[in-house]
Amino acid sequence: MSDDKTTHFGFETVPESEKASRVRGVFDSVASKYDVMNDVMSVGIHRIWKEAMMDWLAPRAGQTLLDVAGGTGDISFKFLKRAGHGHATVLDLTEPMLVEGRKRAEADKMADSLDWVVGDAMALPFEDNSFDVYTISFGIRNVTRPEEALSEAYRVLKPGGRLMVLEFSQLPNEGMQKLYDLYSFNVIPRMGQMIANDRDSYQYLVESIRKFPDQETFLGMIRAAGFEQAKYRNLTMGVAALHSGWKI
Repeated sequence: MSDDKTTHFGFETVPESEKASRVRGVFDSVASKYDVMNDVMSVGIHRIWKEAMMDWLAPRAGQTLLDVAGGTGDISFKFLKRAGHGHATVLDLTEPMLVEGRKRAEADKMADSLDWVVGDAMALPFEDNSFDVYTISFGIRNVTRPEEALSEAYRVLKPGGRLMVLEFSQLPNEGMQKLYDLYSFNVIPRMGQMIANDRDSYQYLVESIRKFPDQETFLGMIRAAGFEQAKYRNLTMGVAALHSGWKI
């Protein structure tokens, strides 16, 4: 029975059946401060990473995007601006994150080109072969079974469609990783307490980064899901990584 299986919630071992509701609790809690905290946690660098993602993706006019764990719409807004015209569907497990996204000025301007959907990355509520592009940014490490999310990504992409994953990753140098861990574990939960009044959620987010597979392992998972021409690029020495694959 799947109820007997366990997974990690940060450094804690929990039943698989509990993880999604716990993740939802984290993002329910931090939704209103999520964008501010992203700026603080990454010293604003997450914006540069997202632009690097768009550079590699090179959105084209008329394309349809599914942005999973799309939260407050950051990636969808950037995609639509770059494409000129197209359509983006923002899907997230956590309704308060989508509510925050809808409040943003860009959401108002782009309303005709945007859908906001509450849904699960492991069971997408869309037909096969529906989208040109699938993105997930800083979300796949929160999915209970990432390999199922990748299979679903493959299913809903059209032939010729593109997968792109932006996620925190592992630094290739042990000394640098230790320094980064010192910062992550000592500074980020405190920032979470100060800015979002929520230390525990940010402790989880830091731990979840450490539990996520390294670049090569994750590349193998993308290939196993059926994607071809799979590659990755390190960002800021591997603090984050961009993985890309094609449904051919």
